[in-house]
Amino acid sequence: MSYTADLPETGFLRLKSILAPYGPIPVSKSTWWAGVKDGRFPKPKKLGARVTVWRVEDIRDLIENGAS
Repeated sequence: MSYTADLPETGFLRLKSILAPYGPIPVSKSTWWAGVKDGRFPKPKKLGARVTVWRVEDIRDLIENGAS
C-alpha cells in the first residue's frame, strides 16, 4: 500500500497528518519526537508560536527510504 499517493506533491503537513491513524507513520507522538531529537525523523519547521509543520518532501523520503 502506497501512502505517498495520498500526500500532496509539495507543501507542509501537521503532525496529525503524519502519524497513525490519520497518517502513514505508525508511531506514537513520544516516539516521533524522540526520533526527531536523535535524527531518525525529519526536523520540523516552525510557522508560528504554536504551529509546527514538516515538509511533504521530507515525509515522502522517510516513507520511501525508511528512518536513518
